[in-house]
Amino acid sequence: MRRFLLLYATQQGQAKAIAEEILEKAVAHGFSADLHCISESDKYDLKTETAPLVMVVSTTGNGDPPDTARKFVKEIQDKTLPVDFFAHLRYGLLGLGDSEYTYFCNGGKVIDKRLQELGAQHFYGTGHADDCVGLELVVEPWVDGLWAALQKHFMSSRGKEEMTGTLKTASAASRRTDPVNPELIHIESQVELLRLDDSERKDFEVSDQNAVNRGQSSALTADLESSLTHSVPPLSQASLNIPALPPEYLQVHLCESLSQEESQASVTSMDPIFQVPISKAVQLTTSDAIKTTLLVELDISKTEFSYQPGDAFNVICPNSESEVQSLLQRLQLTDQREHCVLLKIKTDTKKKGAALPQHIPEGCSLQFILTWCLEIRAVPKKAFLRALVDCTSDNAERRRLQELCSRQGAADYNRFIRDTCASVLDLLLAFPSCQPPLSLLLEHLPKLQPRPYSCASSSLAHPGKLRFAFNIVEFSSNTTSRVLQRGVCTGWLATLVESFLPSNTCASHADGVKARAPEILISPRATNSFHLPSDPAVPIVMVGPGTGVAPFLGFLQHREKLQEQYPDEHFGETWLFFGCRHQDRDYLFREELRHFQKCGILTHLKVSFSRDAPVGEEAAPVKYVQDNIQLHSEQVARLLLRENGCIYVCGDAKNMAKDVNDTLVEIISKEVGVDKLEAMKTLATLKEEKRYLQDIWT
Repeated sequence: MRRFLLLYATQQGQAKAIAEEILEKAVAHGFSADLHCISESDKYDLKTETAPLVMVVSTTGNGDPPDTARKFVKEIQDKTLPVDFFAHLRYGLLGLGDSEYTYFCNGGKVIDKRLQELGAQHFYGTGHADDCVGLELVVEPWVDGLWAALQKHFMSSRGKEEMTGTLKTASAASRRTDPVNPELIHIESQVELLRLDDSERKDFEVSDQNAVNRGQSSALTADLESSLTHSVPPLSQASLNIPALPPEYLQVHLCESLSQEESQASVTSMDPIFQVPISKAVQLTTSDAIKTTLLVELDISKTEFSYQPGDAFNVICPNSESEVQSLLQRLQLTDQREHCVLLKIKTDTKKKGAALPQHIPEGCSLQFILTWCLEIRAVPKKAFLRALVDCTSDNAERRRLQELCSRQGAADYNRFIRDTCASVLDLLLAFPSCQPPLSLLLEHLPKLQPRPYSCASSSLAHPGKLRFAFNIVEFSSNTTSRVLQRGVCTGWLATLVESFLPSNTCASHADGVKARAPEILISPRATNSFHLPSDPAVPIVMVGPGTGVAPFLGFLQHREKLQEQYPDEHFGETWLFFGCRHQDRDYLFREELRHFQKCGILTHLKVSFSRDAPVGEEAAPVKYVQDNIQLHSEQVARLLLRENGCIYVCGDAKNMAKDVNDTLVEIISKEVGVDKLEAMKTLATLKEEKRYLQDIWT
């Protein structure tokens, strides 16, 4: 059987799931695939690989390759490798990303570009799947087209292959005669990623998205009465293309006795875990603010946990207790919630390479697994919906689930499931005749991920303490009667610290004894470069609206202590562009920032209030941080371009980070007198030199 090598680079399991789907479909199309994580370098060797290569690569952070691909990327970035190092390699690559981030699909793009620089050639065009609109919009047509591309590759005659090899060698030799500037290549690569039109996307990606957009537009105009559980023509009358039924692979047995002591630490990664008490909690916003922001302080004095200002850390959090109970009740498993869950691989499974989920520890209770191990809020994938179809007895409900997982129902899937963040519980409540076995949920629900937060303190200013700030996430649910929901982690933390808030009179027991401090589990995150310059004389520009200001509190606290310790040292200028909605409701850390400004630690504080109206004859104020940056464009350009300063951006990736990036391009273009492309190259150089740093999220 014709063999190809299938590699995936995953962060949270998406790329792995897609690669496993490709593996499942390969046999039906007459192929066999060797599937490996890209980190398993002992199981494959691209230097000698003769079979075609298929890669699925996700993106993490601010455009970084996933952790599993770091070693691979470092190895292929070796500048001593010859330009024909991979001349023998033919490959196709599917990148996963989110266009709400500046560096869309950058994990895949970095690998794609470098493979070509080393002589590898495509046998199939690269796909860039966008999680912002739905990965499946690109993934499905890309996977469908893969088989014809592989077929064409294998049908090539030996003579053609030899000729291709000869031409490739000649081409490589020709390239070796020309000088290559690796730094320029990298900058040009970064510029391509900065372009707003993202012109490297393939035709099938754009055309498929256009088709979906047309479908969504049609649905909105002609399908006004459709809902999660109900459809109208043309979808309700259409012939459907639905995914193949995912093969079952888990056998689940519930027994009454627990075989081991349960611990939240058992569900985490191999990173060190620290159990720490909450020592303080403060509400930073007024009661009438649109969002409630809390500052929480942790006591890390009895642990080996250490951090620098700018670092982030993980909070290991549970699912909502009420949602877990509702799910148990809906599955008719409430009486068995304390039973031990035993898992085995089904002996007759048709799933290739089936393995027990690593995020479900052995011998734990069902309630523990649903609380600490599974992301029960995860938006169900179409494969999950397809599996639910066969567990549904009502014909109308079966049809609707088929529609939602079909290609024809893509617009409805986005509208009623993806955009509303519907969960498996929402679906089970909406489709009462659906009775899935527990094994189905354990097969399809992903791992409950820890939530990252930026450190909002300096250990020099607060030894033995770690502070962080967050908004309590609240959103409406349009799919069920559960109208208002809170974020998994922020809702849990808010409940946990309720008794700690100064206005709460329940912080102590009735007899005057102080209540015991609640404890949480935290773990460090991989080190990043979002740190103060090693040279304190380097000027810095900080951009952080809302809770994006949190890491800069740590920066300023750190600078203050350093200036106390080294009074004769020269410290560079510090600018902070902060923004919020209302000056009197959500101006976070106002007193601290004014203190730093008064002491000269913060040389320039520029604040914008997006919802406050002008007073009297006053001119309209700047609304957003990017407006304030534009207002001080000359000074910002001077700091970054003439004084080798650093700029840090923290906060919302969807709008703010992009708008700030665009503003910087405009400023550089205007102040230096260059066109937009040259300004983009300059920004790319700043990023390469780690002088333009981002800590952003959606």
